[in-house]
Amino acid sequence: MIEAQVHQQLRALLREWGEPSWPHHLTLARLVARALRLGRSALLQVGSLSAYQGEYRLSYLIALMMWPGPAVIVAPDPTAQRILLVDLPRLQEKLHIHKPVQQGDRWPGHAFNGILVTTPKAWLGDRLGGHHAFPDGIPTLIDDADNLELWLRQQLSVQLSPLDWNHLALSYPAHQALIQDTHVALTHAAFQRPTNPYHRYPLDDSDSEQLARLHQVLTASRPGGEPQDEGPMPPQWANFWQRFNPPDHLLWFSVDRDRGHMDLHCAPVDLAATLATVWSRQPVVLIGAALDPDPAALNFRQRLGLGDLTCLQFTPHRQNDAIQLYVPTHLPLPNTPQFQSVLHQEIRHLLMVPWPEQLGPTVILLDDLPLKGQLAAALAGEFGSRVQVEQQTIGPNSILVSSWEFWRQHRGLLPPPALLIVATLPLPSLENPMVAGRVAFHKRRRQDWFRLYLFPTAITEIQRATAPSRLHQGAVALLDTRVHYRSYGIQILDALSPAACLRSLPREWGP
Repeated sequence: MIEAQVHQQLRALLREWGEPSWPHHLTLARLVARALRLGRSALLQVGSLSAYQGEYRLSYLIALMMWPGPAVIVAPDPTAQRILLVDLPRLQEKLHIHKPVQQGDRWPGHAFNGILVTTPKAWLGDRLGGHHAFPDGIPTLIDDADNLELWLRQQLSVQLSPLDWNHLALSYPAHQALIQDTHVALTHAAFQRPTNPYHRYPLDDSDSEQLARLHQVLTASRPGGEPQDEGPMPPQWANFWQRFNPPDHLLWFSVDRDRGHMDLHCAPVDLAATLATVWSRQPVVLIGAALDPDPAALNFRQRLGLGDLTCLQFTPHRQNDAIQLYVPTHLPLPNTPQFQSVLHQEIRHLLMVPWPEQLGPTVILLDDLPLKGQLAAALAGEFGSRVQVEQQTIGPNSILVSSWEFWRQHRGLLPPPALLIVATLPLPSLENPMVAGRVAFHKRRRQDWFRLYLFPTAITEIQRATAPSRLHQGAVALLDTRVHYRSYGIQILDALSPAACLRSLPREWGP
């Protein structure tokens, strides 16, 4: 069987290349080979450190190379370039397997029996659009699946800019006044909203009614049942009206107050119904770092409409992946007035520890924009130019103050931190209309929105964020004391294992 062949070949390679740092290569390779042979989908969580280093890819690539049939790899561009320029040439040289590999946004042709590497945008656009650029039935492996939900929401979202309103007015000259009045009214409504850190604001019922009234007028038939004589609906607007279905779809404004610019957005709240037919068109292997705290990934599967499939969560190496975790109990809760001043003093204390410069910078993570600005200003007054706010170029002695999103996007390009300070847990904010819309979705169904959405999102976020710290058994300081005083705290600490936990800071804590 293919599993035995892959196991034997991979074991020989690992012996030749030396002892691997990740202990699950053979298991992952066998599971991928089994999924290919049986045509059965699988969901594999490889762990945050392995995903950060990308070392697990050796296992699935050797299975795909030895598989006698065709296959598709869906991966974002940085991962795809690593696969095409480094990983696959290395394997081809060792295995002497001349399986063709191509990169593109569609299947090369009926005679192609190799591996096609494509982007999430191309593959998801084809599947969601009901097209056939990729034939059904071809086994598909989706790498970096931690971002799958984000890719799907981006693919299914529609954005209307002021230019799109101009296109609509040109397509319906008889209704230009109504179109312009509606645009002006919605822009005014958007700018009347109180400012928030996200510059996004949900539409209220009256805003949605204005859009519904505009759609009714533009699509109304003449008394005889004939359609109006204007040209066809602009494609972007046709997509928008197709998705205009509140409350199942979320509608929001994004506002640039400096430019007086408003964009209108529409996106589905529930992805499962849309995706049910996508997964049935081919066997899919999803590989990610931390997709769900639960090994069976039940919550993740329900959100994305994934049915019955093989699930496995690989355990971290207890010794190699361990971090030093400082979890003090004396700080006030983040929602108290005392938190800001005490947080500053605690971080200042941590920064005074004499960390060796060669180990890397200090990274401070928090999403509260006013607090982030105040903290950065206070630290800069004491530590000077060492303090950087969301900069992509930092030195080994830098202090980077960052949002969770910035760290998520750039941590692969930044040096691993010697000290990672988690000021507040990454629980999604209800000020973000996307978050509020999803919470409202669960509330309408009388579901536990915290346990189903906010809490698992925070756990997976913090697991991925701490991955670089595990490279050299670095230190993580978790200063949000909700981990001690809330029922979910023990689960967050479990998610950060393996770790050596400290409740108080020794006088000379550090490597």
